[in-house]
Amino acid sequence: MSEKLERSENKAKVSMYTTRFCPYCIRAKMLLNQKGVSIDEKAVDFKPALRQEMIEKSQKTSVPQIWIGATHIGGCDELFMLERQGKLDKMLNQNSES
Repeated sequence: MSEKLERSENKAKVSMYTTRFCPYCIRAKMLLNQKGVSIDEKAVDFKPALRQEMIEKSQKTSVPQIWIGATHIGGCDELFMLERQGKLDKMLNQNSES
């Protein structure tokens, strides 16, 4: 089994609404990939129904919109704020069923 797969098995589920060329989406994905997290990515490019789903769930129109488990954390700025505060790893390492 690969190291990345082993590392991602112990991480909380991460879902992210993105667009293909959004620099903030790319930065958020890079940080999560560095931490060995598998991302359930939902690209909203040219998908108005999926974008509307994102807006209804998050009450936000910008991308990325990120969930760790059932917790909506917001966008890229909020993700990096959690990292700077030392809270991101704890959230990612929580069992997704708790």
